[in-house]
Amino acid sequence: MPHPSPEPPSTSPEWPHCGHGSTRDDPVGCRGIHVPGHTACLAHLADADRAAYLAGLTPGTDIDHRGTTFTQPLLDALLGALRDPATRRPRLGGAQFESATFESDARFELATFESTAQFRSATFEGNALFRSATFESDARFELATFQEQAWFIWATFKGTGRFGAATFHDHAWFDSATFKGTAWFGATTFKSTAWFESATFKSAAQFRLATFESAARFESATVESHAVFGSATFQSDAQFESAVFKADVQFESAVFERSVSVGPLVCAGEVKLSGAVFSGPATLSFAARRLGCRRTRWLSTAALRLRYATVDFAHAVFEYPLTIAAEAHPFALPDGRPVTEQALAGTPDATVRMASLRGVDAAHLVLADVDLSRCLFAGTVHLDQLRLEGICSFDEVPPGTHWRRWRLTRFTQRRTLAEEHHWRASQPTAVRGWNVAVFGAGHVGPAQLAPVYRALRKAFEDSKNEPGAADFYYGEMEMRRHDRTSTTRAERGLLHGYWMLSGYGLRASRALGWLAAAMLVTIVLLMGFGLPEDSPRQEATGTVPPGGGRVSFVIDKEEPRNPTGNRFTGKRFEKAVNVTLNSVVFRSSGQDLTTTGTYIEMTSRVTEPVLLGLAVLSIRSRVKR
Repeated sequence: MPHPSPEPPSTSPEWPHCGHGSTRDDPVGCRGIHVPGHTACLAHLADADRAAYLAGLTPGTDIDHRGTTFTQPLLDALLGALRDPATRRPRLGGAQFESATFESDARFELATFESTAQFRSATFEGNALFRSATFESDARFELATFQEQAWFIWATFKGTGRFGAATFHDHAWFDSATFKGTAWFGATTFKSTAWFESATFKSAAQFRLATFESAARFESATVESHAVFGSATFQSDAQFESAVFKADVQFESAVFERSVSVGPLVCAGEVKLSGAVFSGPATLSFAARRLGCRRTRWLSTAALRLRYATVDFAHAVFEYPLTIAAEAHPFALPDGRPVTEQALAGTPDATVRMASLRGVDAAHLVLADVDLSRCLFAGTVHLDQLRLEGICSFDEVPPGTHWRRWRLTRFTQRRTLAEEHHWRASQPTAVRGWNVAVFGAGHVGPAQLAPVYRALRKAFEDSKNEPGAADFYYGEMEMRRHDRTSTTRAERGLLHGYWMLSGYGLRASRALGWLAAAMLVTIVLLMGFGLPEDSPRQEATGTVPPGGGRVSFVIDKEEPRNPTGNRFTGKRFEKAVNVTLNSVVFRSSGQDLTTTGTYIEMTSRVTEPVLLGLAVLSIRSRVKR
């Protein structure tokens, strides 16, 4: 469909111009630059003078036809004069076509531009045909208007390819093109499909502020330096299947107005989506070392399928279900072929790691098979509604036994948060093994971490994972015990005792150890002071009347006597064990005891069942589902 030509500017150009056809409405007239030695442009030059000028051209000659209007025959005649007889291809030196107008097809196919090719503000009213053209130096198409299709298939840009603020009304074909210098498409408008399939960018690819009103197709494209799509607008599909970015690719503040499926693509650096807006459903498939999504807005459902990436999701905004899932195997293309990940060679594994969820409302967030060992959680909203699927790993406490000042310390293995590592490593009495190098952890202490642990505990409980919830309960209690701002001194004392006796009801071995110690002390005390020296004997006394009358008996027991001599015998040990074991389960042993022994048994019947209960509670918390 034809597009109206832009209105001619009202000001005179900076070069000496032809002025042909000037009127009251257009006093400037033709803007074409003078042909050397004449006062008219090539289009309005007399036929004989034009023929003489063209005959004087040789392949590789510099030409300057700024502002000139070219018909099809005129352009063919110009390129014919510059055609190399050996290759039959046009060969131009410096080519100045700034503000030129091509009224029909501009056929520069197979042409070679040996110096700067200047097409700034040019208008192509027909097809712009640069198929297999070679630009030995800079190619400048800034502000150019392509009203029909632009063909740059297999073109080679050895210098900078500048298309900034250009407008492509029809298809823009850059398939298999090679940009050895920077490719500038900043603020370019693609009103129809932009084809960059299998294109190679040896340097940076700049598409900042570009507008893609139709599909943007970068399948199998390769960018060996930075790719920038910052603040670009994608009004239709953004297709990057099998694209390879050997450095960072930026989509910061980009807008995706429709549902999109970006990737699978491979990025050896960072995929930057911070500040981007996804208005429709989105499926993103990235194999990248890092993924930045700070303050990214998701206005519909989204699924992020990732490999290798360390993800910064801080302050991202979404109100619909969003899933971040790790892919165990390389992505597959629609035809079944796996995506090549050669750009990520040397990366230890394909594990997906979360770096931060701070400032996120996690009510609709699902994490599947991701590593959370370095994730920052403080400041996350509705963390108790976070869903964890598959194997989501957390950090652990330092393994082994450590000396803390003068006493030996051993940490029981449990899931911990990166922020607890950072806080503990910063303490004066910290042992080796706590990770102080947690990027962005800031000044987060027990008061901030206790509610984080509490929320994660509830998330695990809601998913019926009681053993997993136990670790976060332990972490919550630890933070409360160390919190000197929100926890009173008396409460900290109770928590300290609870921790020592049973690890907050979660360490069965600790409770059983104290129980065994308490029972041993009870046994020793009973053997030493609680069991009488002899078993009490029964004595009968009565009065026998003369003549064999009625006999009455009075049964009495001697008071138990404290033992003397050797108190630690096998028989006394057996009795002490019997008394102790019966006292644990709130049963009376029925054994006669000394007064001291009675108090020992009473104490044992209070303390030892409590320790037994804590041990049972600890075991239950680890096996409950």
